[in-house]
Amino acid sequence: VLQQRTLVCAPDKKYGGSVDITEGCRLPVLRKNQENEDEWPLAEILSVKDISGKNLYYVHYIDFNKRLDEWVTPDRLDIKKLQFPKKEAKTPMKNGLPGSRPKTTLNGTSSIQRHLIPPQPGRKRKSCGGTDEDSQDSSDGIPSAPRMTGSLVSDRSHDDIVTRMKNIDCIELGRHRLKPWYFSPYPQELTSLPILYLCEFCLKYLKSLKCLQRHLTKCNLRHPPGNEIYRKGTISFFEIDGRKNKAYSQNLCLLAKCFLDHKTLYYDTDPFLFYVMTEYDSKGFHIVGYFSKEKESTEDYNVACILTLPPYQRRGYGKLLIEFSYELSKVEGKTGTPEKPLSDLGLLSYRSYWSQTILEILMDLKSENGERPQITINEISEITSVKKEDVISTLQYLNLINYYKGQYILTLSEDIVEGHERAMEKRHLRIDPKCLHFTPKDWSKRGKW
Repeated sequence: VLQQRTLVCAPDKKYGGSVDITEGCRLPVLRKNQENEDEWPLAEILSVKDISGKNLYYVHYIDFNKRLDEWVTPDRLDIKKLQFPKKEAKTPMKNGLPGSRPKTTLNGTSSIQRHLIPPQPGRKRKSCGGTDEDSQDSSDGIPSAPRMTGSLVSDRSHDDIVTRMKNIDCIELGRHRLKPWYFSPYPQELTSLPILYLCEFCLKYLKSLKCLQRHLTKCNLRHPPGNEIYRKGTISFFEIDGRKNKAYSQNLCLLAKCFLDHKTLYYDTDPFLFYVMTEYDSKGFHIVGYFSKEKESTEDYNVACILTLPPYQRRGYGKLLIEFSYELSKVEGKTGTPEKPLSDLGLLSYRSYWSQTILEILMDLKSENGERPQITINEISEITSVKKEDVISTLQYLNLINYYKGQYILTLSEDIVEGHERAMEKRHLRIDPKCLHFTPKDWSKRGKW
């Protein structure tokens, strides 16, 4: 991957000359806010390209989510407030080597390798699960540390410029066209296409509509592979084993990476289960969203990655995915928690779900013998399968815990109660435990999954 810094001259109207704009420069850039009003947030230039003699700049708005990054024309740049990148100070030599910023991860592979390394002939493919996993074959021969979590947080300080930029313009998935938010390591020859076509049933990626049409004549799938473990109305959930259905799982993770920024992508899906939610019509079962979870989690994680596809967002499907993950935990007899960190949208969804679930229990409590109803944090956790730490953080977030006469009490104000009732009136999609047909497996007795 070329990482040569591009030097571009932009006209400076104030001084009548030209200004050199390089990658790393910062300056205000014109954009529309949510109210469709003009604003000039500070942005960093990540890349520059020349199209037919006209410069385009790829910018990241500082303190804004990366999904808002975009290519802009020179007329949207405020050159007068241009800030040039600061030179990094050299650090002292250590063991005869410069102590500059390391280029390797914990396992000895470079950050660009982690994201983009293609499968090599004769080499086992590494992971891809909408999750991270430490590489098991570091090039320096040093054994890697055991994998402790399903999706290690990607280290932003080591991000390569290529992986910071969206590389797919548009994805056609069934009747939907999706605009990706983030980088995803699809094959490089596909990134220059105006549209990347996906089969909505097996998620295979194809370079043209003609290729997709030819594929559909041969693809027999009309639902995700694996077992259908839940169906109510038009909503179904399928359980997919990442070892038995590798191609589907890897394709699912490539698609998910377009909309998940805080996870790194690999090719080994063996340690994961994928639960895909679909909506049924006469043409088949159409993917709405999914979550993945480790077959064996050392940290009680019941979700590694979770995603509702953009066409289905803000319609209650995110909460339905979360509710389903906790229903599985109830059947397993465990408490669970999602793997951290959550994305901004993920945190909002979980916080909302936890709040509604806990308030539902508190409002259903009945007083006995005229005394105030009583419940413990542990009891709330057992009833809901929400981990104790998440119960406490939610009660604190709602500001319900008060210290009164030597003990902690929960106080429900009228505003909280009314707000909860309004929210529950809008929540039409719920999981019906009677429609769940799921038998948990003991993966510890199954060798290497």
